[in-house]
Amino acid sequence: MPMRLLLLNANTSTEMTQRVVAAARQVARPDTQITGVTGRFGADVIASRSAYAIAGHAALDAYAEYGGTADAIVLACFGDPGLQALQEVAGVPVFGMAEAGCRRAAQMARRFSIITGGAAWGPMLTEYVNLIGLGQQLASVRTLASNGGQIAADPAAAESGILIACKAAIEEDGAELVILGGAGMVGMVERVAGRLPVPVIDGLTPAIQFAETAYQERHNTSAQPVAMTTHGLSPALTKLLARES
Repeated sequence: MPMRLLLLNANTSTEMTQRVVAAARQVARPDTQITGVTGRFGADVIASRSAYAIAGHAALDAYAEYGGTADAIVLACFGDPGLQALQEVAGVPVFGMAEAGCRRAAQMARRFSIITGGAAWGPMLTEYVNLIGLGQQLASVRTLASNGGQIAADPAAAESGILIACKAAIEEDGAELVILGGAGMVGMVERVAGRLPVPVIDGLTPAIQFAETAYQERHNTSAQPVAMTTHGLSPALTKLLARES
């Protein structure tokens, strides 16, 4: 059977969701069925710790509403807000763009850097890469003044800044591979890769590849979180967390 893949965008930008879904269809297997969903509440573009925290809730809320028939989930939001919680409650494999991109980078190079939009992501992503055990291979996180939404809105204008950041990561930080991090960076790999002396990847492609491999292996999770009583959540999320059938 074809895999039903849910692309879950934990911010509220439907335009970003549409961009990611279109890009995903270019790299997924031809028979993979892709559905994109967007966070019901929260920030338009996640660019702070508070927005990140809200996005984790939005990711769970969206999964509760739309994830019931999915065979695998890709959290299409670099930084992976809510990833561990989704992995806890979902009965199918869940992959995040940030973790997938970093794990693929660690397989391909001794040292890698992340280029992303929004200054707050510098320390946030450095902490996250350390959390997933790849800190020793992280050469740097370099951020751009523009956030992901601004980059997506005008990729041509963002291109020169991305190239400058990539070259600095290579020449000054010793990066042997560069990750363009963020849903707003989708499509930028093709624009800059041929102009740099090291490989350039994003997080979306490896996340989809990991999801398709997990589905082929029929790998489902066996997590059974403790049922909880909640207040003020959406009906779908209340039902999910209560472990009701």
